[in-house]
Amino acid sequence: QVQLVESGGGLVQAGGSLRVSCAASGLILSLADMGWYRQAPGRQRELVAGITRGGSTDYADFVKGRFTIYRDNAKNTVYLQMSSLKPEDTAVYYCKVHLYGMDFWGKGTLVTVSS
Repeated sequence: QVQLVESGGGLVQAGGSLRVSCAASGLILSLADMGWYRQAPGRQRELVAGITRGGSTDYADFVKGRFTIYRDNAKNTVYLQMSSLKPEDTAVYYCKVHLYGMDFWGKGTLVTVSS
């Protein structure tokens, strides 16, 4: 059974940093393409960053230079390191894994950035 569990969210002041994690079980993350998404209240879910099984990364323009996605294969976990956080980064952050033609989602972790 595939399970993705996000953690690391919380309250941080603007300009601060936070790292969120996505721990996987039931699949091997290094074999999959995956991404971090976020959804703010009243807004659609949007892609923040992605990493392919080959290790290539891509970022939404609004986080380039501030966020870094990386994977720890030994821990079967993907991280999103967030820096220079802004109030508009406030959202629930979700990880999504695409493997064997299927998408798997975690339940999300809330990140709140205070001004």
